[in-house]
Amino acid sequence: MRHGFANKKLNRTSEHRKALLKNMLNSLIKYEQIKTTLPKAKFLKPQADKIITLGKKDNLKTTKMLVSQLQDIKSANKVKKTLSKRYEKRSGGYTRIIKAGFRYGDNAPMAIIEFVDRNVEARRVDKKKKDPIKESDKKETKELASA
Repeated sequence: MRHGFANKKLNRTSEHRKALLKNMLNSLIKYEQIKTTLPKAKFLKPQADKIITLGKKDNLKTTKMLVSQLQDIKSANKVKKTLSKRYEKRSGGYTRIIKAGFRYGDNAPMAIIEFVDRNVEARRVDKKKKDPIKESDKKETKELASA
């Protein structure tokens, strides 16, 4: 019988599963939307909702719990300062899963997991902005090379 088994194993050891969950939570908090397989998204959704609920309680104990679960102070600060304020009036259901077809290589079902009312600009956190000076230098070198 299967009584008391809460989560899927995802064909991983417990340490690997914990690391996977932590990394996916940090990515979800940072970018507010990630693309992954459907079983991983279903595994991540309740944990992400619990993290947001923890962030809504504003005391030292919950802050320490957030930092210990996420192992990243930047992510914990974002949960405490921005995400908890955004979902102040919402009492659950902070994430949604959208099915996104099948992966080309192995036909695995893919899904997009994102925060409800997410910030669209959060997707571009790490992308470097193009420097207009370097762009003009590239054009000049191409012109000189062709001449």
